[in-house]
Amino acid sequence: MTETPSSDTRFHLGWEEWVNLPDLGLPAIKAKVDTGAQTSALHAIAVEAFGDEDNPQVRFVMHPDPDDPTIEVVCSAKVIGRRSVVSSNGTAESRYVIETPMVIGDRVQTIAITLTNRETMGYRMLIGRAAITDDMSVRPAESFMQPALSYDVYRKGRRKKKPVKRPLRIAILTQEPGNYSNRSLIRAAEARGHVIECVETSRCYMSINNHSPEVHYDGKALPRYDAIIPRIGSRLTFYGMAIVRQFETMGVYCLNNAAAIGRSRDKLLAHQVLAGHNIGMPNTAFAMQSRDTKGIINLAGGSPVVVKLLESTQGKGVVLAETKKAAESLIDAFRGLNAHFLVQEFVKEAGGTDIRCLVVGGKVVGSMKRTAQPGEFRSNLHQGGTASSVKLTAAERRTAVKAAKVLKLSVAGVDILRSDTGPKVLEVNSSPGLQGIETATGKDIAALIIETIEANVPNVLRVSAR
Repeated sequence: MTETPSSDTRFHLGWEEWVNLPDLGLPAIKAKVDTGAQTSALHAIAVEAFGDEDNPQVRFVMHPDPDDPTIEVVCSAKVIGRRSVVSSNGTAESRYVIETPMVIGDRVQTIAITLTNRETMGYRMLIGRAAITDDMSVRPAESFMQPALSYDVYRKGRRKKKPVKRPLRIAILTQEPGNYSNRSLIRAAEARGHVIECVETSRCYMSINNHSPEVHYDGKALPRYDAIIPRIGSRLTFYGMAIVRQFETMGVYCLNNAAAIGRSRDKLLAHQVLAGHNIGMPNTAFAMQSRDTKGIINLAGGSPVVVKLLESTQGKGVVLAETKKAAESLIDAFRGLNAHFLVQEFVKEAGGTDIRCLVVGGKVVGSMKRTAQPGEFRSNLHQGGTASSVKLTAAERRTAVKAAKVLKLSVAGVDILRSDTGPKVLEVNSSPGLQGIETATGKDIAALIIETIEANVPNVLRVSAR
């Protein structure tokens, strides 16, 4: 007997199904399909609203596996409203409502979901009538009619192959909220749907303990940020690094971590690390109490030499000694002040120019040539230098990327001299300014920095070891 083909082409659901919410970073959830409920609901704890009236956002923590509470996923989404929902016991609750794509089998549709604590429920998600379209049918006696997923996806490692597209809450750690670099980062972040704010480093203070570490600001604890962009001035390096370490302890992604900032700010340590990885640099000498001034100058290759304070920045504390006598006098004077300083080879063929390479996420994303004003050897823009776009050689590009990598900086300004013997690294800056290089290259460097944050902010905070 020949069977008649079924004419039922509807999409079938059992009373429980595996669901993927990709935009929330939740690739596997068991959901209960409940036609008795109008609204879909998702488990959420530590719910926190942020943003403003024009861009309301909500951030929450989700435990997708009811049997393993050590898997924590941070989610965020745009708020589309609030809804009063009456539970089965008659209690009314005001909930945030979000919209997000839901994937079941090969079906993708955008649904509205309310956020509520479902810790006591057997399912972390409930699919209500509003999410069940006319071409769907629910079979109450069946389970998992669509392909099965697995919670193991959360245990395969914290690093994502692709950035999860969700709004982030970002803070810039800075003493100059209104400068060009910060304004550029704020513009780039907000254009991509994120919420970003400046936090003044010196106004922060810390609660250091083993159960609930916090950073406080103007009398209250700062909210939980997804990411921190450290832009710490040289005068606040020590304290700023302590604040960054505190955020790291709290599990916040820091664009450049405290250890990397410390390596780059300590010019002696930075040069030792670079030298240890065979990265070209000017011949450099360092001493403390030695009276062998001539020997120090000779180690740097003889006059002329550049004498540089260890804590120098933006060209300040950097002096050119053109003759041997001038170099000896300068070194003796610095020694008399008990100042720590480097004596470096003067690369004459560079002709008062250097190259600033902006490295973001392991790639050179922009470069500019900085030229000193007449009568000045320092090409820093803060010292009156001018900037123009420049094409790098392959060797210069490799040198810049390697310098940032060995100092473990996600974002770095690598300053290079063009010498007769190849590129030589002068300095690596952990919080490079953006105005000069964005103007010279016409590139949106700030947007590339925000993209790097998106690619590295973790979603899964903790993964069970079992």
